[in-house]
Formats: sequence, C-alpha cells, structure tokens
Amino acid sequence: MMILFSVTTFAKETFTKTSFIVSGNCDMCKSRIEKAAKLKGVKSVVWNETSHILTLIFVVNIVSVDEVQQNIAQAGYDTPKFKAEQTSYYNLPQCCHYDRDK
Repeated sequence: MMILFSVTTFAKETFTKTSFIVSGNCDMCKSRIEKAAKLKGVKSVVWNETSHILTLIFVVNIVSVDEVQQNIAQAGYDTPKFKAEQTSYYNLPQCCHYDRDK
C-alpha cells in the first residue's frame, strides 16, 4: 500500500504600505478608484474623498505601485505618475469630473 503526502509551503509575504494622491470628487469616485486599485497582491486600499489620499497595502513581489497607479489612470483618474486618457476622464459621470492640471 502506498501513501502519498502533500506538503505545501507558503512563502512569507512582505506587505508594504504607501500613500499617494489620486484626483477625484465624490463617493462614486471612491468606489471606482478603490475598485481599480484592487489588483492581485493588494491587501487593502482606501481613498479619502476629502484629502484625495489613497492608502495602499500590497505584496511587493506580486504587484507594484506603478501597476496600481496605471490601473487607476485607466479608470479615468489622475495619479502622480500617470495621467488618465481624455476619453477615460470624459467617460466618468459628470459629478466625477475633477479639476485637471493642464
């Protein structure tokens, strides 16, 4: 009789916390921004409507801050490193049209 054992080893995940500004206006922006930032490897994301600061906790070897910022920009919101395409910005609901740097 043969018995097989399966051993699963989990690598220790290293979490990093960072914050950056994301342009937006309202609760609908909050929902869209947080959804766009919730990529694989992101443990927690909170965008503050008043301060416009997004706080991100993520696994360094799974996702990068640049990937998260790029995904947020694709959703229509400007980040420090990536500006949303005009079409993405204009596709946002009218209340979500924040003041953009020229």
